[in-house]
Amino acid sequence: MESLIKIENAHFSYPAAEENAKPVEVLKGVSLEFEHGELVAVLGHNGSGKSTLAKLLNAVLLPTEGKVTVAGMDTKDEENLLEIRQHVGMVFQNPDNQIVATIVEEDVAFGLENLGVPSDEMRVRVDQALQAVGMYAYRNHAPHQLSGGQKQRVAIAGIIAMRPDCIVLDEPTAMLDPQGRKEVMRTIKLLNRDYGITVILITHEMDEAAQCDRVIVVDHGTVRMDAPPEKVFSHVQEMRALGLDVPQPTELCDLLRKAGYHLDPEIMTPEACADAIAALLQ
Repeated sequence: MESLIKIENAHFSYPAAEENAKPVEVLKGVSLEFEHGELVAVLGHNGSGKSTLAKLLNAVLLPTEGKVTVAGMDTKDEENLLEIRQHVGMVFQNPDNQIVATIVEEDVAFGLENLGVPSDEMRVRVDQALQAVGMYAYRNHAPHQLSGGQKQRVAIAGIIAMRPDCIVLDEPTAMLDPQGRKEVMRTIKLLNRDYGITVILITHEMDEAAQCDRVIVVDHGTVRMDAPPEKVFSHVQEMRALGLDVPQPTELCDLLRKAGYHLDPEIMTPEACADAIAALLQ
């Protein structure tokens, strides 16, 4: 089966801020593929290029060199733009920037109205999308009355209603409290597991990345690592050199290994960490 999204030697440069200065190259020859049904985290320090990479995935930005294809369609072909964005939806960091209506269900319906979806089908899609993110009971509420996590789930519902194959989330929990982050991560995993939607999560949160199937680490516009999370986070020193953390259980086990205890370098969860330490004490 053809990859859902394929990036081939993609470069991207932003125009120079000053006249006669060189453009600022942010991505430097990135090649990646994303398959149907994957749950992928993309990590990188500020300025690494991860958010720029996210915007290439549904043609918000176009590569200055190289090629990006979605379901076989080249993002540089303007005739493909509408269909590409039906395949790949985006959710941004601040949910307030994506909410456009005064009632939750009207906000979820906004994209469908722009597509000219018939009203009967729109009603079904809006209800299903709100049920999928656990916000159906709030369908007649005003968005400004919702918590940050609830607003973000409404924003995700607006994308789900479009029936995409893939959702790209650019740091969707960055502005949320711990409870809001839990709500959004629970929703993301449910959509991936139960609906088969490919999810690409741009995040600063190592614990969120640890819940994904695959982790991509971006540094200065290049891909430094691309592997399951337990493999990526086992490289504790390399992650630190890139300005990134690792999950706290992984960090604790790394400190204990340095102290001479034999612990698996791929431990990521509190439960696995507790079990390993209990086994040492026995």
